[in-house]
Amino acid sequence: MGTDRLVPVVDDGLGNSAYLLDLGDGRALAVDPSRDLRKVYAAAARRGLRVAYAAETHLHADFVSGARQLHADHDAAILASAAGERVFDHVRLGDGDEVDLGGLTLRAMQTPGHTPEHLSYLILDGGTEVGVFTGGSLIVGAAARTDLVGSEYTVELARAQYASLRRLATLPDPTAVWPTHGAGSFCSAPPGAERVSTIGREKATNPLLGAPDEDTFVARLLGSLGSYPTYFAYLAEVNRRGPSLIDRDPALAELTPAETRRLLADGAALVDVRPVRDYAAGHIPDALSIPLRDQFATWLGWLLTPETPVVILRNPDQDPSDIVWPALAIGFEQIRGELAGGVPRWTAEGGVLRHNRLLGPDQIDAGLVVDVRQDSEFEAAHLPAARHVELGDLLRGAAGLPTVPAVVMCGHGERAATAASLLERAGHRDVAVLVGGPDDWATATGHALAHGR
Repeated sequence: MGTDRLVPVVDDGLGNSAYLLDLGDGRALAVDPSRDLRKVYAAAARRGLRVAYAAETHLHADFVSGARQLHADHDAAILASAAGERVFDHVRLGDGDEVDLGGLTLRAMQTPGHTPEHLSYLILDGGTEVGVFTGGSLIVGAAARTDLVGSEYTVELARAQYASLRRLATLPDPTAVWPTHGAGSFCSAPPGAERVSTIGREKATNPLLGAPDEDTFVARLLGSLGSYPTYFAYLAEVNRRGPSLIDRDPALAELTPAETRRLLADGAALVDVRPVRDYAAGHIPDALSIPLRDQFATWLGWLLTPETPVVILRNPDQDPSDIVWPALAIGFEQIRGELAGGVPRWTAEGGVLRHNRLLGPDQIDAGLVVDVRQDSEFEAAHLPAARHVELGDLLRGAAGLPTVPAVVMCGHGERAATAASLLERAGHRDVAVLVGGPDDWATATGHALAHGR
């Protein structure tokens, strides 16, 4: 089997890879596809393929599966672990079960750890092991986290992950490793550009595979775990029950300022997806700033609940599909529409705006500097006097911050704008946004950064 028959479909925002495997006869196998199938369908169309199989390595916590949609659209057979107890039709696989793909064979390998029911899928060409779809078991340079099912199972699943990685390591060294989780995934993938590997390379370089014993492995794995988005707590169950199907391309309904006000009064959230500079120059009071970029869905799902009705505020050059599809991909189905005409119409009909100052790295003029990056980022380097509250914790942590003039910062400014909007919603009124990060501050001021806690 040639490597040109495998098409990775990368979601840079969630840090994941789905895969489309050309089976050579006009059919394809999709592995771990997201509900946002735009890239999968485009890749299949370019090759003239029909997706005949959709394989799920595990019950995903970080995105809604697209397997049921592929079944509805392409009549794809869904392949998944019998132990996952999914309640919709699928081919139930256990350890060692094989599926004839027509020239290639898929063999299920039980690899619990990331989740209890996790399967990896070994692809064989005749008797030769070509590659293995490892999902969240063996990933490039690491293994995926084991704390998503519940804290009481974390250590038990870490020990299962140890056994699963050792099992995968018995495959021949040239066997390709095709993981789902990669750099940028909150399922605990290390930074790095590589998203695929080989068994031999991982045996030589993966520090977890290099652990001398099980206890060391568990300590290393659990020591690498950081926080993760709140929406991870419920998506696995959505995927077990089967997400709803989408019968048309989603769009944003147009809402007048009056309709928007009524929705906000009833508990809806106004999500401002415009760039940081536009938000800071003038935004609707209490809007939640989540600039539209690859990480949009992550922060939407971290800071709001899927039951919360959402109204979008965007610029005309921002594509509605790039807002709605990522939201649907994490189970957010209550997008009620967008403020038609945006900020100009809002102000024309009597709406007021608030503003934030944007500061360069040499302009910090407040006594309170709040760094909202992840723990690992803060510990690596930060401003000496900065207070640290992860952005995902700021909804709770805002109450502990004094209501004095403040500067919020992250690595570039997008998360800082989100933080400023959260602080505004909590009653803070003089919040500036640092455009840049710690390295920019150190370069601009000549001062040294602090490290650790």
